[in-house]
Amino acid sequence: MITIEVNGKPTKVDASATVVDLLNEMNLGQTPVAVERNKRIVPRNQHATERLADGDTIEVVTFVGGG
Repeated sequence: MITIEVNGKPTKVDASATVVDLLNEMNLGQTPVAVERNKRIVPRNQHATERLADGDTIEVVTFVGGG
């Protein structure tokens, strides 16, 4: 297990976890989101291959429609 910070909160994930794994754990697997890893946007097409590392800082932003 490794520790990362997700939206300001320490979170433990598997050492081999990817962005997709994290989103699935957060129940956001099919939700449109923007993900920033260490102040760099992770393109959606890289979520499945972007491996997380101990000490990473992740920001996940969901989109909310309105009118």
